[in-house]
Amino acid sequence: MPLILGTNSIKDTGFDVANSLRFDDGSSDHLTRSLGASETSTQKGTFSFWVKRGQLTTAQIIYTNEVANDNNRGFIQFEDDDTFRIKDTVSGSNTTFYATTQLFRDTSAWYHMVVALDSTASAGERITIFKNGTRIPDSQFGTSTEPSQNANFNILTGGQTNKNHIGKIHGGSTHFDGYLAEFVYCDGQVLDADSFGEFDEDSGIWKPIDVSGLTFGNNGFYLDFENSGSLGADVSGNGNNFTVNNLTSIDQTTDTCTNNFCTLNPLFAPPTNPPTYSDGNLTSITDGATAEYGWGGATSIGVSSGKWYCEAKWTQGGAYSRGSIGVTYDPSMSAYRNGSNSASGSYAYGWGYRSYDGVLLNNGSTIWTGNTYATGDIIGIYLDLDNHKLYISKNGVLENSGTGANLTTGETYHIYQEDVTGTSSTSKFEFNFGNPTYTISSGNSDPNSYGNFEYSTTITGDSISKDFYALNTKNLAEYG
Repeated sequence: MPLILGTNSIKDTGFDVANSLRFDDGSSDHLTRSLGASETSTQKGTFSFWVKRGQLTTAQIIYTNEVANDNNRGFIQFEDDDTFRIKDTVSGSNTTFYATTQLFRDTSAWYHMVVALDSTASAGERITIFKNGTRIPDSQFGTSTEPSQNANFNILTGGQTNKNHIGKIHGGSTHFDGYLAEFVYCDGQVLDADSFGEFDEDSGIWKPIDVSGLTFGNNGFYLDFENSGSLGADVSGNGNNFTVNNLTSIDQTTDTCTNNFCTLNPLFAPPTNPPTYSDGNLTSITDGATAEYGWGGATSIGVSSGKWYCEAKWTQGGAYSRGSIGVTYDPSMSAYRNGSNSASGSYAYGWGYRSYDGVLLNNGSTIWTGNTYATGDIIGIYLDLDNHKLYISKNGVLENSGTGANLTTGETYHIYQEDVTGTSSTSKFEFNFGNPTYTISSGNSDPNSYGNFEYSTTITGDSISKDFYALNTKNLAEYG
Protein backbone atom coordinates (compact mmCIF):
# COMPACT_ATOMS: atom_id res chain seq x y z
CA MET A 1 0.00 0.00 0.00
CA PRO A 2 2.10 2.95 -1.24
CA LEU A 3 2.80 5.83 1.10
CA ILE A 4 4.52 9.14 0.67
CA LEU A 5 7.61 8.43 2.75
CA GLY A 6 10.82 10.19 3.60
CA THR A 7 12.75 8.09 1.10
CA ASN A 8 10.03 7.40 -1.46
CA SER A 9 8.94 10.32 -3.57
CA ILE A 10 8.07 11.75 -6.94
CA LYS A 11 9.51 15.04 -8.06
CA ASP A 12 6.43 16.24 -9.94
CA THR A 13 3.12 15.44 -8.25
CA GLY A 14 0.79 17.35 -10.58
CA PHE A 15 -1.20 18.96 -7.79
CA ASP A 16 1.06 20.35 -5.08
CA VAL A 17 -0.07 21.03 -1.53
CA ALA A 18 1.57 24.23 -0.31
CA ASN A 19 1.08 24.05 3.45
CA SER A 20 0.24 21.98 6.46
CA LEU A 21 -0.51 22.93 10.06
CA ARG A 22 1.80 21.68 12.82
CA PHE A 23 0.15 20.76 16.14
CA ASP A 24 2.02 20.39 19.44
CA ASP A 25 0.07 18.58 22.15
CA GLY A 26 2.20 20.19 24.85
CA SER A 27 0.94 23.61 23.73
CA SER A 28 -2.72 22.44 23.58
CA ASP A 29 -2.96 23.44 19.92
CA HIS A 30 -6.42 23.02 18.37
CA LEU A 31 -9.10 24.53 16.12
CA THR A 32 -12.68 25.22 17.27
CA ARG A 33 -15.95 26.24 15.66
CA SER A 34 -19.72 26.15 16.12
CA LEU A 35 -21.26 23.56 13.80
CA GLY A 36 -24.32 25.12 12.13
CA ALA A 37 -27.80 23.73 12.81
CA SER A 38 -28.84 23.59 9.13
CA GLU A 39 -27.00 20.41 8.24
CA THR A 40 -27.33 19.04 4.73
CA SER A 41 -27.52 15.63 6.39
CA THR A 42 -26.96 14.02 9.79
CA GLN A 43 -26.95 10.59 8.12
CA LYS A 44 -24.33 11.09 5.40
CA GLY A 45 -20.93 12.76 5.35
CA THR A 46 -17.30 12.23 4.32
CA PHE A 47 -14.08 13.36 5.98
CA SER A 48 -10.73 13.46 4.21
CA PHE A 49 -7.39 14.57 5.61
CA TRP A 50 -3.66 13.98 5.27
CA VAL A 51 -1.84 13.36 8.54
CA LYS A 52 1.76 12.95 9.63
CA ARG A 53 1.98 11.73 13.20
CA GLY A 54 4.23 13.16 15.88
CA GLN A 55 3.95 11.36 19.20
CA LEU A 56 3.05 7.69 19.43
CA THR A 57 1.40 5.54 22.14
CA THR A 58 -0.90 8.34 23.29
CA ALA A 59 -4.57 8.83 22.44
CA GLN A 60 -4.93 11.81 20.10
CA ILE A 61 -8.08 13.34 18.66
CA ILE A 62 -8.14 14.38 15.00
CA TYR A 63 -11.76 15.56 14.77
CA THR A 64 -14.65 15.62 17.23
CA ASN A 65 -18.14 17.03 17.62
CA GLU A 66 -20.23 17.07 20.77
CA VAL A 67 -24.02 17.35 20.95
CA ALA A 68 -25.56 18.47 24.25
CA ASN A 69 -23.01 16.75 26.53
CA ASP A 70 -20.03 14.41 26.57
CA ASN A 71 -22.28 11.34 26.47
CA ASN A 72 -23.38 12.34 22.99
CA ARG A 73 -20.55 12.96 20.61
CA GLY A 74 -18.47 11.50 17.82
CA PHE A 75 -14.80 11.56 17.06
CA ILE A 76 -12.00 10.40 14.78
CA GLN A 77 -8.73 9.60 16.51
CA PHE A 78 -5.54 7.61 16.97
CA GLU A 79 -5.72 5.49 20.12
CA ASP A 80 -2.88 4.95 22.59
CA ASP A 81 -2.15 1.57 20.98
CA ASP A 82 -1.54 3.46 17.67
CA THR A 83 -4.68 2.11 16.01
CA PHE A 84 -7.09 4.35 14.09
CA ARG A 85 -10.70 4.52 15.18
CA ILE A 86 -13.99 6.34 14.80
CA LYS A 87 -16.74 6.43 17.40
CA ASP A 88 -20.23 7.87 17.70
CA THR A 89 -21.76 7.78 21.16
CA VAL A 90 -25.43 8.26 22.10
CA SER A 91 -26.38 8.46 25.79
CA GLY A 92 -22.97 7.06 26.66
CA SER A 93 -23.23 3.98 24.43
CA ASN A 94 -21.17 3.41 21.30
CA THR A 95 -23.65 3.27 18.42
CA THR A 96 -20.75 3.39 15.95
CA PHE A 97 -17.33 2.05 16.80
CA TYR A 98 -14.69 1.05 14.25
CA ALA A 99 -11.11 0.34 15.37
CA THR A 100 -8.35 -1.00 13.14
CA THR A 101 -6.04 -3.84 14.06
CA GLN A 102 -3.27 -2.38 11.89
CA LEU A 103 -0.99 0.15 13.54
CA PHE A 104 -0.09 3.66 12.39
CA ARG A 105 3.44 4.05 13.73
CA ASP A 106 5.40 5.56 10.85
CA THR A 107 6.18 9.12 11.93
CA SER A 108 8.14 9.71 8.72
CA ALA A 109 5.07 9.13 6.51
CA TRP A 110 2.07 11.12 5.42
CA TYR A 111 -1.10 9.03 5.64
CA HIS A 112 -4.26 9.90 3.72
CA MET A 113 -7.42 8.94 5.59
CA VAL A 114 -10.98 9.03 4.25
CA VAL A 115 -13.94 8.28 6.53
CA ALA A 116 -17.32 7.97 4.78
CA LEU A 117 -20.50 7.67 6.87
CA ASP A 118 -23.88 6.61 5.47
CA SER A 119 -26.49 5.19 7.83
CA THR A 120 -28.98 4.88 4.94
CA ALA A 121 -26.82 2.23 3.26
CA SER A 122 -27.25 -1.51 3.59
CA ALA A 123 -25.46 -3.42 6.35
CA GLY A 124 -21.72 -3.64 5.82
CA GLU A 125 -21.57 -0.38 3.83
CA ARG A 126 -22.51 2.24 6.44
CA ILE A 127 -18.91 2.92 7.49
CA THR A 128 -16.06 2.90 4.97
CA ILE A 129 -12.50 3.92 5.81
CA PHE A 130 -9.70 4.33 3.27
CA LYS A 131 -5.97 4.56 3.92
CA ASN A 132 -3.76 5.82 1.09
CA GLY A 133 -6.39 5.18 -1.55
CA THR A 134 -7.31 1.64 -0.49
CA ARG A 135 -10.34 0.67 1.55
CA ILE A 136 -9.45 -0.96 4.86
CA PRO A 137 -11.15 -4.40 4.73
CA ASP A 138 -13.46 -5.67 7.46
CA SER A 139 -10.83 -8.24 8.43
CA GLN A 140 -8.56 -5.40 9.61
CA PHE A 141 -11.03 -4.04 12.16
CA GLY A 142 -10.81 -5.54 15.61
CA THR A 143 -14.06 -3.80 16.50
CA SER A 144 -16.77 -2.89 13.97
CA THR A 145 -20.08 -1.72 15.36
CA GLU A 146 -22.34 -0.26 12.68
CA PRO A 147 -25.03 2.35 13.34
CA SER A 148 -28.68 1.42 13.01
CA GLN A 149 -30.39 1.95 9.65
CA ASN A 150 -31.07 5.69 9.08
CA ALA A 151 -29.54 6.67 12.44
CA ASN A 152 -28.32 10.23 12.97
CA PHE A 153 -24.60 10.66 13.61
CA ASN A 154 -23.59 12.97 16.44
CA ILE A 155 -20.35 13.70 14.63
CA LEU A 156 -22.47 15.26 11.84
CA THR A 157 -25.08 17.01 14.02
CA GLY A 158 -24.91 20.79 14.43
CA GLY A 159 -26.53 23.38 16.62
CA GLN A 160 -23.95 23.49 19.42
CA THR A 161 -21.64 26.39 20.26
CA ASN A 162 -17.88 25.83 20.05
CA LYS A 163 -18.08 22.05 20.48
CA ASN A 164 -16.64 21.09 17.11
CA HIS A 165 -12.85 20.65 17.31
CA ILE A 166 -9.83 19.63 15.29
CA GLY A 167 -6.97 18.49 17.50
CA LYS A 168 -8.73 17.88 20.83
CA ILE A 169 -11.96 16.73 22.47
CA HIS A 170 -14.44 19.20 23.95
CA GLY A 171 -13.98 19.69 27.66
CA GLY A 172 -10.85 17.56 27.72
CA SER A 173 -7.40 17.22 26.28
CA THR A 174 -6.29 14.24 24.15
CA HIS A 175 -4.56 16.79 21.94
CA PHE A 176 -3.19 15.84 18.55
CA ASP A 177 0.55 16.05 17.92
CA GLY A 178 1.79 16.14 14.33
CA TYR A 179 0.82 17.66 10.99
CA LEU A 180 -2.49 17.97 9.14
CA ALA A 181 -3.01 19.00 5.52
CA GLU A 182 -5.93 19.23 3.07
CA PHE A 183 -8.65 18.75 5.71
CA VAL A 184 -12.06 18.33 4.06
CA TYR A 185 -15.59 17.59 5.23
CA CYS A 186 -18.36 17.08 2.67
CA ASP A 187 -21.74 17.39 4.39
CA GLY A 188 -24.35 15.09 2.82
CA GLN A 189 -21.84 13.43 0.45
CA VAL A 190 -20.67 9.80 0.54
CA LEU A 191 -17.37 9.72 -1.34
CA ASP A 192 -14.59 7.25 -2.03
CA ALA A 193 -10.89 7.98 -1.75
CA ASP A 194 -10.60 8.74 -5.47
CA SER A 195 -12.55 11.97 -4.90
CA PHE A 196 -9.49 13.22 -3.01
CA GLY A 197 -6.47 11.47 -4.49
CA GLU A 198 -5.03 9.19 -7.17
CA PHE A 199 -2.22 6.72 -7.71
CA ASP A 200 0.72 8.17 -9.63
CA GLU A 201 0.92 6.31 -12.93
CA ASP A 202 4.70 6.00 -12.82
CA SER A 203 5.55 5.38 -9.17
CA GLY A 204 2.29 3.99 -7.82
CA ILE A 205 2.45 6.44 -4.91
CA TRP A 206 -0.90 7.73 -3.67
CA LYS A 207 -1.05 11.51 -4.07
CA PRO A 208 -3.60 14.28 -3.55
CA ILE A 209 -5.70 15.92 -6.25
CA ASP A 210 -7.46 19.27 -6.38
CA VAL A 211 -10.61 19.03 -4.24
CA SER A 212 -11.87 22.59 -4.70
CA GLY A 213 -14.62 21.47 -7.10
CA LEU A 214 -16.31 19.09 -4.63
CA THR A 215 -19.80 19.67 -3.25
CA PHE A 216 -19.26 20.52 0.40
CA GLY A 217 -22.82 20.91 1.71
CA ASN A 218 -24.02 23.38 4.33
CA ASN A 219 -21.64 22.44 7.14
CA GLY A 220 -18.81 21.27 4.90
CA PHE A 221 -15.39 22.89 4.82
CA TYR A 222 -12.00 22.74 3.14
CA LEU A 223 -8.97 23.80 5.19
CA ASP A 224 -5.81 24.25 3.12
CA PHE A 225 -3.89 26.17 5.85
CA GLU A 226 -2.41 28.55 3.27
CA ASN A 227 -3.41 31.80 5.03
CA SER A 228 -0.87 32.35 7.80
CA GLY A 229 -2.99 35.17 9.22
CA SER A 230 -6.11 32.98 9.36
CA LEU A 231 -5.00 29.38 9.75
CA GLY A 232 -8.56 28.12 10.28
CA ALA A 233 -9.95 29.71 7.11
CA ASP A 234 -12.45 27.60 5.16
CA VAL A 235 -11.75 27.93 1.42
CA SER A 236 -14.76 25.84 0.29
CA GLY A 237 -16.84 28.96 -0.24
CA ASN A 238 -19.02 28.22 2.80
CA GLY A 239 -17.12 30.43 5.22
CA ASN A 240 -17.19 27.72 7.90
CA ASN A 241 -14.05 29.06 9.50
CA PHE A 242 -12.39 27.60 12.58
CA THR A 243 -11.03 29.63 15.48
CA VAL A 244 -7.32 29.13 16.12
CA ASN A 245 -6.22 28.19 19.64
CA ASN A 246 -2.52 28.46 20.56
CA LEU A 247 -1.41 28.10 16.94
CA THR A 248 0.59 30.88 15.27
CA SER A 249 2.09 31.55 11.87
CA ILE A 250 5.24 29.64 12.90
CA ASP A 251 3.06 26.50 12.92
CA GLN A 252 2.23 26.88 9.24
CA THR A 253 4.72 24.62 7.46
CA THR A 254 5.71 23.51 3.97
CA ASP A 255 6.06 19.91 5.18
CA THR A 256 3.20 18.38 3.21
CA CYS A 257 1.92 15.24 1.53
CA THR A 258 3.52 16.35 -1.74
CA ASN A 259 6.85 17.40 -0.22
CA ASN A 260 7.68 15.49 2.92
CA PHE A 261 10.37 17.10 5.09
CA CYS A 262 12.76 15.37 7.44
CA THR A 263 12.02 15.30 11.20
CA LEU A 264 13.40 13.44 14.19
CA ASN A 265 12.21 9.85 14.45
CA PRO A 266 10.96 8.63 17.86
CA LEU A 267 11.47 5.03 16.72
CA PHE A 268 15.24 5.63 16.79
CA ALA A 269 15.14 6.78 20.43
CA PRO A 270 16.65 4.54 23.12
CA PRO A 271 14.31 2.11 24.87
CA THR A 272 14.88 3.63 28.32
CA ASN A 273 14.83 7.32 29.26
CA PRO A 274 14.38 8.52 25.65
CA PRO A 275 14.36 12.21 24.74
CA THR A 276 11.05 14.04 24.80
CA TYR A 277 10.02 15.09 21.31
CA SER A 278 7.63 17.92 20.52
CA ASP A 279 6.76 20.51 17.85
CA GLY A 280 6.11 17.85 15.22
CA ASN A 281 9.28 15.94 16.15
CA LEU A 282 11.54 18.93 15.61
CA THR A 283 12.37 19.64 19.27
CA SER A 284 14.32 17.16 21.38
CA ILE A 285 14.74 17.48 25.14
CA THR A 286 17.21 15.19 26.89
CA ASP A 287 16.78 15.08 30.66
CA GLY A 288 20.11 14.32 32.30
CA ALA A 289 18.48 14.13 35.72
CA THR A 290 17.04 10.73 34.78
CA ALA A 291 19.05 9.72 31.71
CA GLU A 292 22.65 8.68 31.94
CA TYR A 293 25.18 9.50 29.31
CA GLY A 294 24.62 9.48 25.59
CA TRP A 295 20.83 9.50 25.17
CA GLY A 296 19.68 11.11 21.95
CA GLY A 297 17.92 10.52 18.65
CA ALA A 298 18.29 10.49 14.87
CA THR A 299 16.36 11.72 11.87
CA SER A 300 13.52 10.17 9.87
CA ILE A 301 15.41 10.41 6.57
CA GLY A 302 18.74 8.79 5.85
CA VAL A 303 20.82 9.73 2.82
CA SER A 304 23.71 8.12 0.97
CA SER A 305 24.29 10.68 -1.81
CA GLY A 306 23.71 14.37 -2.45
CA LYS A 307 24.43 17.49 -0.42
CA TRP A 308 22.13 18.26 2.53
CA TYR A 309 21.73 21.05 5.06
CA CYS A 310 19.92 21.60 8.33
CA GLU A 311 20.21 23.82 11.39
CA ALA A 312 19.76 23.11 15.08
CA LYS A 313 19.36 25.78 17.74
CA TRP A 314 20.53 24.82 21.20
CA THR A 315 17.90 26.48 23.36
CA GLN A 316 18.49 24.91 26.76
CA GLY A 317 21.54 23.61 28.57
CA GLY A 318 23.07 24.10 31.99
CA ALA A 319 26.48 23.84 33.58
CA TYR A 320 26.41 20.05 33.36
CA SER A 321 24.71 19.82 29.99
CA ARG A 322 27.01 18.78 27.19
CA GLY A 323 25.09 18.81 23.96
CA SER A 324 26.39 17.05 20.89
CA ILE A 325 25.17 17.16 17.31
CA GLY A 326 26.44 15.40 14.22
CA VAL A 327 25.85 12.50 11.85
CA THR A 328 25.76 8.73 12.17
CA TYR A 329 25.35 5.72 9.91
CA ASP A 330 23.86 3.68 12.77
CA PRO A 331 20.65 5.57 13.64
CA SER A 332 19.82 3.11 16.43
CA MET A 333 23.29 3.85 17.90
CA SER A 334 22.71 0.81 20.10
CA ALA A 335 26.38 0.19 20.86
CA TYR A 336 26.72 3.14 23.21
CA ARG A 337 23.33 3.09 24.92
CA ASN A 338 24.86 1.44 27.94
CA GLY A 339 24.80 4.16 30.58
CA SER A 340 28.48 4.88 30.19
CA ASN A 341 30.15 8.17 29.40
CA SER A 342 30.60 7.56 25.69
CA ALA A 343 28.89 9.35 22.85
CA SER A 344 28.47 8.06 19.31
CA GLY A 345 31.61 9.98 18.41
CA SER A 346 33.37 7.32 20.44
CA TYR A 347 32.56 4.81 17.70
CA ALA A 348 33.40 4.50 14.03
CA TYR A 349 29.82 5.13 12.91
CA GLY A 350 29.34 8.59 14.48
CA TRP A 351 30.73 12.11 14.24
CA GLY A 352 29.69 14.39 17.13
CA TYR A 353 30.37 18.12 17.62
CA ARG A 354 30.38 18.77 21.36
CA SER A 355 29.20 21.98 22.98
CA TYR A 356 31.53 22.12 25.96
CA ASP A 357 34.91 21.75 24.25
CA GLY A 358 34.21 22.37 20.55
CA VAL A 359 35.63 18.98 19.59
CA LEU A 360 34.42 17.01 16.59
CA LEU A 361 34.88 13.43 17.70
CA ASN A 362 34.89 10.23 15.60
CA ASN A 363 35.84 6.74 16.73
CA GLY A 364 37.16 8.17 19.98
CA SER A 365 39.57 10.51 18.21
CA THR A 366 39.53 14.28 17.86
CA ILE A 367 39.06 15.25 14.21
CA TRP A 368 39.38 18.93 14.97
CA THR A 369 38.81 21.37 17.81
CA GLY A 370 36.67 24.38 17.06
CA ASN A 371 34.52 26.80 19.00
CA THR A 372 32.38 25.84 21.94
CA TYR A 373 28.70 26.68 21.71
CA ALA A 374 26.02 27.68 24.20
CA THR A 375 22.28 28.22 24.43
CA GLY A 376 20.99 30.43 21.64
CA ASP A 377 23.66 29.36 19.16
CA ILE A 378 22.61 27.83 15.84
CA ILE A 379 24.66 24.93 14.55
CA GLY A 380 24.63 24.26 10.80
CA ILE A 381 25.16 20.73 9.44
CA TYR A 382 26.40 20.50 5.84
CA LEU A 383 26.46 16.88 4.76
CA ASP A 384 28.23 16.31 1.42
CA LEU A 385 27.79 12.66 0.48
CA ASP A 386 28.96 13.13 -3.08
CA ASN A 387 32.44 13.77 -1.68
CA HIS A 388 31.91 12.17 1.76
CA LYS A 389 32.59 15.30 3.76
CA LEU A 390 30.96 16.84 6.84
CA TYR A 391 31.05 20.59 7.45
CA ILE A 392 29.76 22.27 10.59
CA SER A 393 29.08 25.94 11.27
CA LYS A 394 28.34 27.96 14.37
CA ASN A 395 26.05 30.94 13.76
CA GLY A 396 26.84 30.89 10.05
CA VAL A 397 30.65 30.62 10.34
CA LEU A 398 32.28 27.36 9.27
CA GLU A 399 34.36 25.53 11.83
CA ASN A 400 37.88 24.22 11.11
CA SER A 401 38.46 27.00 8.54
CA GLY A 402 36.02 25.33 6.13
CA THR A 403 37.95 22.07 5.93
CA GLY A 404 35.51 19.20 6.01
CA ALA A 405 35.80 16.02 8.05
CA ASN A 406 36.12 12.81 6.06
CA LEU A 407 33.19 10.37 6.24
CA THR A 408 33.09 6.64 5.63
CA THR A 409 32.02 5.79 2.08
CA GLY A 410 29.18 3.46 1.16
CA GLU A 411 26.98 4.26 4.18
CA THR A 412 23.57 5.86 4.73
CA TYR A 413 23.75 8.79 7.14
CA HIS A 414 21.28 10.30 9.59
CA ILE A 415 21.67 13.54 11.48
CA TYR A 416 21.48 13.03 15.23
CA GLN A 417 21.53 14.83 18.58
CA GLU A 418 22.46 13.69 22.05
CA ASP A 419 23.44 14.80 25.52
CA VAL A 420 26.83 13.32 26.29
CA THR A 421 27.02 13.98 30.01
CA GLY A 422 23.95 13.34 32.08
CA THR A 423 23.49 14.23 35.71
CA SER A 424 21.50 17.30 36.75
CA SER A 425 21.15 18.74 33.27
CA THR A 426 18.65 19.24 30.52
CA SER A 427 19.66 19.65 26.90
CA LYS A 428 17.27 21.00 24.27
CA PHE A 429 17.81 21.24 20.52
CA GLU A 430 15.28 22.74 18.11
CA PHE A 431 15.92 21.38 14.63
CA ASN A 432 15.19 23.23 11.43
CA PHE A 433 15.04 21.07 8.32
CA GLY A 434 13.29 23.92 6.53
CA ASN A 435 10.29 24.54 8.80
CA PRO A 436 11.62 26.18 11.97
CA THR A 437 9.91 26.13 15.35
CA TYR A 438 11.53 29.47 16.20
CA THR A 439 11.55 32.87 14.49
CA ILE A 440 14.03 33.29 11.65
CA SER A 441 15.49 36.79 11.36
CA SER A 442 17.14 36.60 7.94
CA GLY A 443 15.40 33.92 5.88
CA ASN A 444 17.36 31.76 3.46
CA SER A 445 16.07 28.98 1.22
CA ASP A 446 18.00 26.35 -0.68
CA PRO A 447 18.74 26.73 -4.44
CA ASN A 448 15.37 25.05 -5.20
CA SER A 449 13.61 27.65 -3.00
CA TYR A 450 12.75 25.08 -0.31
CA GLY A 451 13.07 25.76 3.39
CA ASN A 452 13.44 28.76 5.67
CA PHE A 453 16.86 28.92 7.31
CA GLU A 454 18.78 31.47 9.35
CA TYR A 455 21.96 31.03 7.33
CA SER A 456 22.92 30.30 3.73
CA THR A 457 22.80 26.76 2.37
CA THR A 458 25.75 27.56 0.10
CA ILE A 459 29.25 27.39 1.53
CA THR A 460 32.86 27.65 0.42
CA GLY A 461 34.38 24.59 2.06
CA ASP A 462 37.77 23.14 1.12
CA SER A 463 38.02 26.27 -1.07
CA ILE A 464 35.15 24.99 -3.21
CA SER A 465 31.73 26.67 -3.44
CA LYS A 466 28.98 24.12 -2.81
CA ASP A 467 25.19 24.28 -2.76
CA PHE A 468 23.36 22.22 -0.15
CA TYR A 469 19.67 21.34 -0.06
CA ALA A 470 16.88 20.91 2.46
CA LEU A 471 16.09 17.30 3.34
CA ASN A 472 12.71 16.77 1.70
CA THR A 473 11.29 14.33 -0.82
CA LYS A 474 11.25 16.77 -3.75
CA ASN A 475 14.98 17.31 -3.35
CA LEU A 476 15.59 13.61 -2.73
CA ALA A 477 13.86 12.73 -5.99
CA GLU A 478 16.29 15.04 -7.78
CA TYR A 479 19.55 14.66 -5.87
CA GLY A 480 19.23 11.70 -3.48
